[in-house]
Amino acid sequence: MPLLSSAVLLRLVLLTAPVDASVSSAPPACVAGTHHLELTADTPREALAVCIHPGLPTNFFFDAKLVHVELPGRERFQAIQDETGLALVPTQALEKGERVRVTFSFQEGTDPEGVTFTLVVHPSEAAGLVRVTRRPRTLDSYREGEQQARAEARRCGEEKARMAAECSGQRGLLGLRAQGLLGEDGIPSKNLNLSVTSRPGNTLQSMEARGYRADTTRTEGGHRVVRLAVEQHLRNHGSTPWTPAGAVLLGPKGEEWKALGVGPLEPIAPGKELRVMMEVEMTEEEARGTFTLKWWGQEAGSGSEHFDGVTFP
Repeated sequence: MPLLSSAVLLRLVLLTAPVDASVSSAPPACVAGTHHLELTADTPREALAVCIHPGLPTNFFFDAKLVHVELPGRERFQAIQDETGLALVPTQALEKGERVRVTFSFQEGTDPEGVTFTLVVHPSEAAGLVRVTRRPRTLDSYREGEQQARAEARRCGEEKARMAAECSGQRGLLGLRAQGLLGEDGIPSKNLNLSVTSRPGNTLQSMEARGYRADTTRTEGGHRVVRLAVEQHLRNHGSTPWTPAGAVLLGPKGEEWKALGVGPLEPIAPGKELRVMMEVEMTEEEARGTFTLKWWGQEAGSGSEHFDGVTFP
């Protein structure tokens, strides 16, 4: 089908029946009315379910040139394709609840390369306009993604080494050695009882705290990587149980280091205490300073718990 101008698309919209404003809002299964979608490199390939209805127009407009539109059963639509969009009107051959996938592919070299929508035949409504804009991925985002991928691969390797060490019976110091966490200086620790403070509004109080540091044999950007851990004796002053779900260390400039692991994942009943531990990784240079430890719980509605004054040996 030859490519037509945007003016032709507009004429198709004007010549078809308008959407009845009195129709009730669309169910959650698909989007009706007008919708704007901003595509990024992280947008799922299957981006959105779009309402269509026989006799009502649905129009897709893009800010990038299209090289291909895949629409199965195209003969069941009145369709006009332009280099930057597609206008279509479903015919009565489509049945209520039927789903049809339409895939748009952009010109070579764009990121993302394309997007797929699911057209859902609605009993009364249709999405009149779906406007799609792209936010091209920057060089910095590529670098950030590469760094995250390397960090994730490293964590997976360490977890594999840990599990292999445990399964082979290498526990205790032997297991730490197998994971590369037993350096020449051992694993120094630091008493944080006086420095770590619970923020006002916390439901948890830090009764005792200790920081640990283990040197590794790995480097990142020319700097040695260290494994850090915080052990806390927490008391629950709330009225409901609290169970550890995750934690992050916050640096003085807002940096975040997500915990590689937390535990034990046991609830702390109101008025009771439990020793919990979290661990992170960062470079030696990053580990110098004072941090804030933020915990969050598994229970619905539980807020975050902040503890200031965390340092490491």
